[in-house]
Amino acid sequence: MDAPLTADSAQRVLRVREFFLARQPILDCRQQLFAYELLFRNAAVGPANITTDLSATASVIAHASQLGLEKVVGDVLGFVNVDAAVLMSDIFRFLPRERIVLEIIETMHVTSEILARVAELVSAGFRFALDDVITDSDDVRQLLPFAEIIKFDLRDMPLSALLKLTPQFKLAGKKLLAEKVETIEQFQLCLDLGFDYFQGYYFAKPLILSGKKLSPSQMAVMQLMILITSDADNAEIERAIKHDVSLGINLLRLVNSPAAGVRRHIDSLSQALTILGREQLLRWLRITLYAEPDKRGQRMTPLLTLATTRGKLLELIAEKLRPGQRGIADTAFTVGIMSLMDTLFGSPMKEILEQIAVVDRVSDALLSRKGFYGDMLKLAEYLERIEDAAPLLMPTLKKLNLSSADLFELEVTAFEWSNDVSRNVA
Repeated sequence: MDAPLTADSAQRVLRVREFFLARQPILDCRQQLFAYELLFRNAAVGPANITTDLSATASVIAHASQLGLEKVVGDVLGFVNVDAAVLMSDIFRFLPRERIVLEIIETMHVTSEILARVAELVSAGFRFALDDVITDSDDVRQLLPFAEIIKFDLRDMPLSALLKLTPQFKLAGKKLLAEKVETIEQFQLCLDLGFDYFQGYYFAKPLILSGKKLSPSQMAVMQLMILITSDADNAEIERAIKHDVSLGINLLRLVNSPAAGVRRHIDSLSQALTILGREQLLRWLRITLYAEPDKRGQRMTPLLTLATTRGKLLELIAEKLRPGQRGIADTAFTVGIMSLMDTLFGSPMKEILEQIAVVDRVSDALLSRKGFYGDMLKLAEYLERIEDAAPLLMPTLKKLNLSSADLFELEVTAFEWSNDVSRNVA
């Protein structure tokens, strides 16, 4: 039976904005976005721990559901950690069962009441994963019939244990998810072992490849960006766009998307140039650099998701802290989008900035995380790696003179905007 909302839990709802929210991408074998894990960390106390975080999970989820969970996870699944207290609570009336995977944390002791509750929730249509499995313990064996996905933390998992356990769970028909995947080598190992899903920032780390060439579509975008920044006339810019039909179509799709915020429908490239202006056109061109034309019709690549989320979050923070200064907000967006170009191009950021002229404050942020823009970029990066960087969040917020409540609202807006871009690029 669901536990009723108490005065204490109602009070936690009021304190929901004292918690940081992060979403970490979970990719499938094709490196396409499969889901996000939603992570909550307490902003009101010192370094957060999982116990205090889980005590507020129900409250945060209730608040997120009021905003609309799709604003946070878009069109994919959301993974949420649960412990015994959360499992026995009434959180589930807030959750869309078709969009959520419940992760049972590894420290939870299994009782007959817990097993009955999990069975009840499975019957109601909820899906379960077992988090941070390191052995086939009695608790794991009892929960195994109810779980679809088994998660392994690569940082805590000896290779010998990984090699022993993965065949057992595959044989039992379970999907395997590797988390804390930080290198391409780790990803390849897990792929070879038959893992289905991967969580970690291996996909966002620069892999420097000498002699790597831009794709034809990326080259066309770069040439167009050079034309715009060198003050070429509109007719020349329009001719350049028309040389790449897919680029023209993609631009028109993007500028007519909800994410562009244009009230009237734009039918032609010349109209796009006139209505958007050059700075906004540059914004969309930077985004299209991350699009992979050979993957059209699939979900958006995780690198593009990450770049657009960073760009929008930095822009929103700049608007909040420097109201009415449009140029600062545009620069903040540029810093966020460009912060992953070393990964995109497989080249050192210093070499990229030698080809794409930027002002000193942008290069300082991208190369050294210095200055106002560098502080905002660090904040975004700390959120992405909240499990390790949570203690750094509050000092950075204080330096920027931003509250955790403001950050929560700006994040949700950035997530929603990135999701809108996803629907119109993928």
